[in-house]
Amino acid sequence: MSLAILIVAAGRGTRAGTERPKQWHPLAGARVIDHTLALFKDLPGLGPICVVHHPDDTDPLPDHVITAIGGATRDASVRAGLAALAPFIPSRVLVHDAARPCTPRSVILDVIAALDTYPAAAPALAVTDALWRADIDHETCLVRGVQDRSGLYRAQTPQGFRFSALVTAHANVLSPAADDVEIARAAGLDVAVVPGHEDNLKITHPADFARAERILRGSMDIRLGNGYDVHRFCDGTQVWLCGISVPHSHGLDGHSDADVGMHAITDAIYGAMAEGDIGRHFPPSDPQWKGAASHIFLRHAAELARNRGFAISNVDCTLVCERPKIGPHASAMQAALAAILDISADRVSVKATTSERLGFTGREEGIAALATATLVKP
Repeated sequence: MSLAILIVAAGRGTRAGTERPKQWHPLAGARVIDHTLALFKDLPGLGPICVVHHPDDTDPLPDHVITAIGGATRDASVRAGLAALAPFIPSRVLVHDAARPCTPRSVILDVIAALDTYPAAAPALAVTDALWRADIDHETCLVRGVQDRSGLYRAQTPQGFRFSALVTAHANVLSPAADDVEIARAAGLDVAVVPGHEDNLKITHPADFARAERILRGSMDIRLGNGYDVHRFCDGTQVWLCGISVPHSHGLDGHSDADVGMHAITDAIYGAMAEGDIGRHFPPSDPQWKGAASHIFLRHAAELARNRGFAISNVDCTLVCERPKIGPHASAMQAALAAILDISADRVSVKATTSERLGFTGREEGIAALATATLVKP
């Protein structure tokens, strides 16, 4: 029985106070939507994942994610997602808010388990605070009464349904609904309530980002790796540094193209995963790597990180040399590394320093590089 995931991400989220809709806003080393997608990784029976987005949002999503254009209301967006998922013939579907990036896995699994018995299930928390009714039409908000909280719950997502039952329920919608539970109940479906979680917040206001970051940082796997490399000068007219050919009076000597900066960054990424160094993955004793372009090594390290569920949060590389001058080429190096790593350029730093004429770099015998890489797994 296949399980489909439908993530509603078409809202504008104006109350969040961000320049762009909150689901695309940075959060704890990635975007809100990236953390939300990671919630559903490796679920039993996982099938297609669909993100329903606004037509103005063209931000990239992982290749395995299918997309649909949302409607003017939430239920219209859900119907668009159901239509996109229908060709895959899933038996169940979880509908989740894109702005809920902190949902504990136990909540998701409880919703799925409840669908073995009920046609629909959703997480919720019992209301424990006193409830007031207030007059909000005056300049000063005044309490006008109290409300019995018995049997009241705070609804959360993901809300789970047997796929065909939700499609049928949506086909008979006559007016906009607050969520899919309301639509399911209008269609006569029983909806089981499973325990929600206080961490399963929906980012709504600016302060919610800080709270979500604290939750994610507490459960995230954050790795830091360092890399160091050095190559001596040899005869030549250029050096390869961080993916860019820089004219110089000498070349750099090495088994590959001797890109000292890219080698240091590659080793930093490997180091963050306790994967040794370039030599472990591309032995210099193997003749096929003679003169190889260093982007091969860096791309391999980046793909290995992604395959293990890590996002590359940032890399920082310092080149140590008297010459050539790095400043005029730093922006190009930054762009080249970002393209290879498949991250934004503002997550890549390339800078240079000298050793004040001390040591082998001070004597202009070669170039050294130091690098740091941060990997994050939600």
